[in-house]
Amino acid sequence: MVNKIVLTYLAADFVFVATGGLIMGFSLISESLIRATPTIGNVAQDLLLGECPLTAGVVNAVFIFVTFVIGLPALVLPNNRGWLRAQGWAVVLCGTFTLILGLVIWFDTLATRSNLSSIWGQTPPLDQSLLQEKFNCCGYLDSQSPPFIQDGTCPNALIAAQKQGCVQPFSDFANSYLDLIFTSAFGIVGIDVVMLLSVVVMIKHRQELERYRHIDEKNYGGI
Repeated sequence: MVNKIVLTYLAADFVFVATGGLIMGFSLISESLIRATPTIGNVAQDLLLGECPLTAGVVNAVFIFVTFVIGLPALVLPNNRGWLRAQGWAVVLCGTFTLILGLVIWFDTLATRSNLSSIWGQTPPLDQSLLQEKFNCCGYLDSQSPPFIQDGTCPNALIAAQKQGCVQPFSDFANSYLDLIFTSAFGIVGIDVVMLLSVVVMIKHRQELERYRHIDEKNYGGI
């Protein structure tokens, strides 16, 4: 009969590998969205996703899958602790990798305005027009800095001058969107910690079983 320690380990292991699927899915879907035709609904998030370490996210997901596979022999070999130790070190690597990715995105939020200024300068006029329409703004800092894109939202200089620049609403959107991403990354690190603790408990459990087995062998041998 499987005991609670093993069940807890299995539950943590499957949740752990599920985070790898989550990271892989997010990274691949995001890369697909970036290549899609920009619209008013996706232009802002796609520009932000283009600045995220999506390729590193795919690599991180692969590490998580490999870590899950490393733990499979430990289930087949109930007395083995070597594979569990290897999995524990691999979990530490995955958790560190995910933490670094989260910190990279978090640091970007600390310099949102300067980062967005660079993004805006590299954005094609069509995308700038979509951003103006999305946030009902004209230009970046204001209608003249840099000059606004003439479109339905900003049809002329007079109307454009009466509207705010895009920097503030774009910054607010970027902060809330990136906050969600790096908070999710830190949440995954928390799951990694739970997984690591589960591995440690499993190793300790098997050490105890080994000790009791040796005691029984000595007692049996003394009869």
